[in-house]
Amino acid sequence: MRKLFLALAAAFLLIGARTVPAHAQQIDRTQLPIPDTQYKYPGKVPLDARDAKFPPIKELRPPQGAPNVVVILLDDIGFGAPSTFGGGVNMPALDSLAKQGLRYTQFHTAALCSPTRQALLTGHNHHSVGMGSITELATSAPGNNGIRPNQAATIAEILKLNGYSTAAFGKMHQTPVWEISVSGPFTRWPIGDGFEKFYGFLGGETNQWAPMIFDGVTHVEPPHTPGYNFMTDMADQAIAWMRFQHTMTPDKPFFVYFAPGALHAPHHTPKEWRDKYAGKFDEGWDKYREETLARQKQLGVVPDSTQLAPWAPGVKHWNELSADEKKVAERLMENYAGFGEYTDHEIGRLLDSLKDLGIYDNTLVIYIAGDNGMSAEGGLDGTLNEMALFNGVPDTTQNILAHLDDIGGPNSFPHIPVGWALAGDTPFQWTKQVASHYGGTRNGMVISWPAAIKDGGGIRTQWHHVIDVTPTILEAVKLPQPKTVDGVKQKPIEGVSMVYTFGDAKAPTRHRTQYFEMFGNRGIYHDGWTAVTRHSIPWEPTGPLPKFSEDKWELYNTNEDFSQAQDVAAKYPDKLKELQRLFLDEAEKYNVLPLDDRRVERFVPTIAGRPSLMWGRTSMTLYPGMTAMLENAALDIKNRSHTVTADIEIPQESAQGVIIAQGGRFGGWSLYLKDGKLKYCYNWLNRERYTLESKDALPAGKVTAKFEFNYDGGGIGKGGTGQLFVNGQKVAEGRIEHTQAFIFSADETEDVGEDLGTPVSEDYKEGDNKFTGTIDKVTIAVTPPPPAIQKEEESQDAVIDEGIN
Repeated sequence: MRKLFLALAAAFLLIGARTVPAHAQQIDRTQLPIPDTQYKYPGKVPLDARDAKFPPIKELRPPQGAPNVVVILLDDIGFGAPSTFGGGVNMPALDSLAKQGLRYTQFHTAALCSPTRQALLTGHNHHSVGMGSITELATSAPGNNGIRPNQAATIAEILKLNGYSTAAFGKMHQTPVWEISVSGPFTRWPIGDGFEKFYGFLGGETNQWAPMIFDGVTHVEPPHTPGYNFMTDMADQAIAWMRFQHTMTPDKPFFVYFAPGALHAPHHTPKEWRDKYAGKFDEGWDKYREETLARQKQLGVVPDSTQLAPWAPGVKHWNELSADEKKVAERLMENYAGFGEYTDHEIGRLLDSLKDLGIYDNTLVIYIAGDNGMSAEGGLDGTLNEMALFNGVPDTTQNILAHLDDIGGPNSFPHIPVGWALAGDTPFQWTKQVASHYGGTRNGMVISWPAAIKDGGGIRTQWHHVIDVTPTILEAVKLPQPKTVDGVKQKPIEGVSMVYTFGDAKAPTRHRTQYFEMFGNRGIYHDGWTAVTRHSIPWEPTGPLPKFSEDKWELYNTNEDFSQAQDVAAKYPDKLKELQRLFLDEAEKYNVLPLDDRRVERFVPTIAGRPSLMWGRTSMTLYPGMTAMLENAALDIKNRSHTVTADIEIPQESAQGVIIAQGGRFGGWSLYLKDGKLKYCYNWLNRERYTLESKDALPAGKVTAKFEFNYDGGGIGKGGTGQLFVNGQKVAEGRIEHTQAFIFSADETEDVGEDLGTPVSEDYKEGDNKFTGTIDKVTIAVTPPPPAIQKEEESQDAVIDEGIN
């Protein structure tokens, strides 16, 4: 036996010695997947395997020396917020990365999250890959349909098919909303986009204290432990994955896309991080802009000649606020800044883990501070509950003031006011959604790769765009853009690699022309000149919009005017006309046309022209185990009469817990049992909870429990009368004065047998509310809304604003 073992060991060693190194393989990497090599035995095949000498099996690997790649993308943070670019949010991990890497001061995004992300991962302009805005607003137009064409494979897919391990953590907001359910298809989920591992969420935002998480395609509940926050969780998950990959296959590089929900609302900040900024913003946003610009000049990230761009009309200056308004605004910004530093701290842990593994030097890290400018979707006063804004119910200073200590914690869903968003985009004007101006599209970026970048601490002023990230990665890892993927011919990548800037700070810009468009806000960059027109305002979604032909265009020479502060349209009318024509040429080339500034109408699938799981259905029967159904996968009960009927069985010892619930702490409804009694709770925006309760406990045995709501009508978001029935007998009745017109939540779910996420009612606990009886089925039935309400729902200029992205 010992001789046999030694013989086998020797054979294995021989095979290992004869294995051809991965880098020596001559592979055509332009056709993906790379065809499997078919080995033929040289000569006549012997009868006995002992006499055979087969060629070794060659494992697929990228070209020799290919680095690991880590792309970090923050959400909703402007150019003038991170300390690395002169802002007031301390970000030591980004600062440290910049000291050993390169700071890019003219990097641009698409002004909104989903478009930026689709462009980053494909190297194509966002309309070229179907993401004119967000999937919740998709239409049937090619540039706005929310569907990445298979002619534009993602960088994750390309790297995976070339031998990389690939993973995504955090926010992925590119899957069509009608495909986010257990029915899939899953081809446009992250795992279908080339990521072998995905741990994160699919919508525009999630509750960081109680997130809606998928691991692959499976919903997973986060641990309900004190102090849990998704930001730390996703960092832990990414670190563990990288360690495991490197341990198992140290010769195989990996690609990590790390995209926190931060700093998108809700700004859920551990108290110790929020408190670090106490008093830091008490001088207000006007002073912040001045001090930030001074720091930016000192750091060299803006020219000394840079001026502050004009302030947005209709937004109060700090000295115009009342004492209470200032107090609320200060706390909301302290909380935001704490959220930013906390996020950067967790990213620092991720970067430190690369050093611990000994692979940091040969890791290309691209850290992008924002997928668009800072968000102004919190309204002029900010908010304690973003869901209220989405339902056309602005928050008030007095309401926020009464809950000042809750800001950032589990009982809040906060967002900063517009003034801080404008300040966070210093020195530029406007904010997220406003693609015409740099306040919406200019974001700080740092690239580090110690093995290849030697100009540590260098500043790069070349003009670049998010579509340049994918070609940069491909050039860095020495891979061509594939000609075909899965047999589909690929469109040429539209971005320009930034590798040429790594060793040459003075190299001329290679990205010479770029269009911008979002909700009619549009512009064009060409060789330092920008022609732009602001068509709509994020915090005025109900305001009238001009015809596109009536929009006022501005012209800036950003070769001399870094911040777009001096409009020279009147001085150079011919230049303006030249750039306007160029915009139309680019818009036609990249599927931007027709321009579409509709908002609320596009939330209605039949108007927008996209599929819907629920459209036309008036009833739906649900069964035990059907949980984690996002709002697009649930029958819409809003603005109409409806019934919820549950066939259940009560054990002899009575029962407790949730039969069915939708939404959570910041808006929703729940049918449940407490102390054996049937209860219904309608939670209106965490401001009012309307509760109905039966007098007696439900009898043991089979029971039919029913909630019936008779809607008042007369518009959207109105009240009505609720009734509870047990086995056909009415057991409770009461008024529900207000209902939510548009949305319960961007991330909370509808669940049978429990209430996942945060609890709708304060009668039961988060993570401990499962129904202890037996559920046979639950049927929800709705009446079609009256024609007047249906028309109002389709054209109402109140708003589920695009803030859910």
